[in-house]
Amino acid sequence: MEIISAAGVWADPGDAGDDWVEHLRTADLSVGTYCIPAGGRDTQSPHTEDEIYVVTAGRATVTTPGRTAEVGPGAVIFVPAGEEHRFVDVTEDLTLLVVFGPAYGSRSPEARPADA
Repeated sequence: MEIISAAGVWADPGDAGDDWVEHLRTADLSVGTYCIPAGGRDTQSPHTEDEIYVVTAGRATVTTPGRTAEVGPGAVIFVPAGEEHRFVDVTEDLTLLVVFGPAYGSRSPEARPADA
């Protein structure tokens, strides 16, 4: 067992605009925290892994090609691998606990063995 005390806790990204920190990584999943300050910009691209976000603090709107929804503390969002998504209209510092399955980046072409 491992307790991940920093997961889902706000960390000021400073001038970066947003901040992603990975706290745990295994072959099957990874866990991290993604923070976007109020008025900030979400700069992420679609991922090669399925993803679950849990909003631990803040408010924003999440958009995909097929849906837009306002989210706040307690919201749980599933984004399948490859789906465009973005947090916009961040009205309060947004803190997201993020779970990737399998681990973040593990399905990207760069992560595959040359003979795969």
